[in-house]
Amino acid sequence: MEGNYAYGPLTAQRLDIIYPTGGGPKGTQVLPMVIMFHGGAWIHSYTNNYGSGKDHMSTFFNRFLAHGFMVCNAEYRVNDGTPDGAVAPAAVQDALLAAKWCWDYMDYFHGDRARYVVTGASAGGHLALMVGMTSADAGLGPTCPTDFKIAGIVDGYGPADIEAELNAVAAGWIPASLPNRAAVAKQVNPMTYVRKDVPPLIVVQGANDTTAPVADSRRLVANLTAAGADASMHEVAGAGHGFTTPSTAWPDAEAAMFGWLTARSIGK
Repeated sequence: MEGNYAYGPLTAQRLDIIYPTGGGPKGTQVLPMVIMFHGGAWIHSYTNNYGSGKDHMSTFFNRFLAHGFMVCNAEYRVNDGTPDGAVAPAAVQDALLAAKWCWDYMDYFHGDRARYVVTGASAGGHLALMVGMTSADAGLGPTCPTDFKIAGIVDGYGPADIEAELNAVAAGWIPASLPNRAAVAKQVNPMTYVRKDVPPLIVVQGANDTTAPVADSRRLVANLTAAGADASMHEVAGAGHGFTTPSTAWPDAEAAMFGWLTARSIGK
């Protein structure tokens, strides 16, 4: 592990590179790479001891490491009231910037550019969708999504329709006091970017999730499929928001994620 690389000038713009044995800059293998983002409703992070932040993503990164991936585990700005905090769309801008940083340094770390995956948990799942789906005309620069190439999106229970959840899970990130609130919600909404040419995508989510309503994810996948995209969804039986319970949840989610990646020759 190599910790806290700066992908931007701000305190929160840091990421860790974690790689399995034989990987990394001194390794002998070229490995698939995944960039991942933590959850916390875009308002919690490493600064407020809420159980969010990149240091709390071990349930994701340990599984990707076990399946032979090198991991970029990114922090980003959240709306937490700190001097480093920011409302939407800052988290998406940071996610795009982090994705480009990993792409730019992929050869140094011996990453495989043809197998560059994005994932995340909860709010991080939404950021994964945005990194993979955002179009070049989104106005979320300075990084343009054409600056890197995503091979697959693995969305772990991310809110899929921000406009629908503006007064629910997204309320803290896009507060009512924001003058251009409706326009920002549309700008950071994965639904805005539905089209045929998005990277292959899977949503893995608890069938009983109400925090990030599972119906929104179903609708996103249905809209993408109707547009001709490679989009699918796996609902984890008995699970709510996350895969903590039941005991079968994480094994089910892991099998779905890596079975999907293997079928597309991205992972194993």
